[in-house]
Amino acid sequence: MTETLHIVGGGMAGSEAAWQAARAGINVVIHEMRPKVGTFAHRTDKLAEMVCSNSFRSDDDEQNAVGLLHWEMRKAGSLIMQAADAHRLPAGGALAVDREPFSQMVTERLRTHPNVSLSTEEVTDLPDTGHWIFATGPLTSPALGEAIRRATGAESLAFFDAIAPIVYADSIDMSVAWRQSRYDKGETEEERTAYVNCPMDRDQYEAFIDALLAADKTEFHEGEETSAPNPTPYFDGCLPIEVMAERGRDTLRHGPMKPVGLTNPHQPDVKPYAVVQLRRDNKLGTLYNIVGFQTKMKYGAQTQVFRMIPGLENARFARLGGIHRNSFINSPTLLDSQMRLKSRPNIRFAGQITGVEGYVESAAMGLLAGRMAAAEILGRPLPDIPQDSAMGALIHHITGGAEAKTFQPMNVNFGLFRPVEGLKGGRRGRKDRYKAYTDRAKAAWLDWLGAAALDAA
Repeated sequence: MTETLHIVGGGMAGSEAAWQAARAGINVVIHEMRPKVGTFAHRTDKLAEMVCSNSFRSDDDEQNAVGLLHWEMRKAGSLIMQAADAHRLPAGGALAVDREPFSQMVTERLRTHPNVSLSTEEVTDLPDTGHWIFATGPLTSPALGEAIRRATGAESLAFFDAIAPIVYADSIDMSVAWRQSRYDKGETEEERTAYVNCPMDRDQYEAFIDALLAADKTEFHEGEETSAPNPTPYFDGCLPIEVMAERGRDTLRHGPMKPVGLTNPHQPDVKPYAVVQLRRDNKLGTLYNIVGFQTKMKYGAQTQVFRMIPGLENARFARLGGIHRNSFINSPTLLDSQMRLKSRPNIRFAGQITGVEGYVESAAMGLLAGRMAAAEILGRPLPDIPQDSAMGALIHHITGGAEAKTFQPMNVNFGLFRPVEGLKGGRRGRKDRYKAYTDRAKAAWLDWLGAAALDAA
C-alpha cells in the first residue's frame, strides 16, 4: 500500500479515524499542530485530550442513544472506547473517564502502531491532491478556518461552548456534602456513591442566583456577541449556568441543580431545595468537576460565587470555567454521504467540525471517516451506513437530514431515528419504543460490520 491517508487533528475524531484506517492496513500521518501551536483550551501535547467534561454520558445501550453509540463503537473496535473502558471512573449509569491516562493510552497506541506516524507541523490550507480527513474540531486554527471559508465559498458557522470548573476533593466540606449517585444508580457501591452532593435551602439558592446574575462576565470579541446582528448562538446542551439562570430563576433548580433522587444523610428528614453535584474527574478521586456548571463568569467572580455553595466555602480550584467560540461547517450543504467535501472529494471532514456535538459523537464520525477513506484507498467501497443504527442516524442528519438553513450542533438522540411502526407514543410508551430502536439498530449495525470488514490485523 503506497497511498497515504493524511488526518489533520489529533482529537477524538482524528485519533479514531487514524486507528480505523491503520487497522485496515493504510499508512496514516496524523497532523497535530500541538505543542508547536497551542490553543487556549488544551493543556497537553497528547492525542484525544479531554478539554471540557470527563464524561461520555450514559452507557445504557438499551434506553439511551449515546449508550447505543458506545455499543456500536465497541463492536467496531473503537480505540476511543477501549481507552475509555480501561480508564473509566465510577459515575452511576454514566461512562466517566480518568482523562490523563485515557489520552496517554490513545497516544501510545497510535504512536507505536507501525502504520501511523505523527507530524507536528500546522496545516493551513486544503490540499488539491491526496487523501485527507480534516478533524480539527471546534478550535480549528484561524489560518485553516480561513482556508476552509475560501474553499467552500461559505462562512463557517459557529457557536459558543463553555467549560466547567474542577475542584480539589480535599477542599470539599464533607460534613455538609455527601456521596450519592442520583437514585442510587450503579451496580457497585463505588458507582452508587460516585457523585458529591452539596445541598441548598431556598434562601441559599435565591442568594446564589442573585450572585450569579450580578457577577462579572467574560467580554466577547467584536462579532461574537450573542446580541450582534448575526449572533453566535450557544449550544443548548452546554449552556453557561448564568445563561440558564437568565431564562428563569427556577431553571437551574429543574436542570443541573435538581434535588430529585437524593437523600441528605446529614439531614435525612429535610428535602433540599436544590443540589449541586460534583463528579469524580480522575481515578485517584482527588479532582471533581461541578456538573453542568459551564460558565462565562470572570475568574475572580467564579471563586466568589462558587464558594457560596454549601460545602464549597473553602474550595480550591484546579481549573476554573471558561467559554470559547467553536467553529463548525454547514455539513448538509457542503458534504456528500461519504463525508467528502463536494467541491474537493479528496477531502473528508469528521468530528465536531461537522456539526456533531460531544466526545462520543465526534469519535463516531471519525470512525466512519477513517473506514470510508481506507475503503476508498483499497478500492473496496463500503455499503451505505444503515440509517437505523446510531451511526447511520447521526451521519444522515449531518449530510442531508438536517435543514441547512437552521443547522446547529446536535448530540445523538432518538429524535434522529426513523420511527418504529406500531408502538405507543408519548411518555408511557417510551421504554418499549427506545428498546425497539436499540434492538433494530444493533441488528443493522452488526449486519453492516459483517459486510464492511476491512481489518488487516
